[in-house]
Amino acid sequence: MWDNIMGRFPINMILFCTILSFVIPIIIVKANQILHHYGDPPWKKNKGTVKDKSNES
Repeated sequence: MWDNIMGRFPINMILFCTILSFVIPIIIVKANQILHHYGDPPWKKNKGTVKDKSNES
């Protein structure tokens, strides 16, 4: 069954789809990081710890 399916696709198309299955997720992750860099509100950009204001006097 598997040989029948693989025999119908040209080898170039298999390699092309394999490369795309690796490249497309990487592009999406990088685009998402860029969007978060420019689109996150200021309180989400702070990577430090959040101080508890209820304990301040």
